[in-house]
Amino acid sequence: MKKLFIIGGMGAGKSTARKALTDEGLPYIDLDKVGHDIHSWDTVKEELRETFGDDVFDAQGCVDRAALAAKAFVSPAETRKLNRITMPRIEEAYLDRVAELEAEGHDAVVVEYSVFKNRLTSLAYSADVVIAIVAPLDLRIERAMKSGFDEADVRRRIAQQITDAERIEAADVVFNNDSTPEELRNEVITWWRDCDLS
Repeated sequence: MKKLFIIGGMGAGKSTARKALTDEGLPYIDLDKVGHDIHSWDTVKEELRETFGDDVFDAQGCVDRAALAAKAFVSPAETRKLNRITMPRIEEAYLDRVAELEAEGHDAVVVEYSVFKNRLTSLAYSADVVIAIVAPLDLRIERAMKSGFDEADVRRRIAQQITDAERIEAADVVFNNDSTPEELRNEVITWWRDCDLS
């Protein structure tokens, strides 16, 4: 089963590209969602509590993602602490899902991956195609704010991510999303219908 990884910074348009491919019939795995799902695992909760304190949990004992982000994304060192807890579990859940989809007989899967660093030290080592979605920084910030994020939070998160130049370097296919969602969608669908991954 071919694995198509979609990478891009916050507000670049990864979800638009992913939806174009799922509308073409491909199943998908959103690694952000996998990351959120593992926050309900007891082992993960215990380690988050030990590392970041009780105040990253809400009154129901669930992880308060905003409170966790406020602590985990203040510096690269704190982000590494979070990644040491979450990344092995995310990989485990991801590989289980890939095995399920393969058993169901799918030819390809789309994987949306927002924290991509490079192809060697991340889940993308298994990618058959890395698709980068890039867009001008001011446009990305504007889009993220329209979807409900605070500007300072957006800028902080973007500063923690790799640059578009690094994404382009790592990618097999690059889409520049500086226009409308419809235009990106059409470009991705055209590419998919023309490409031969055999």
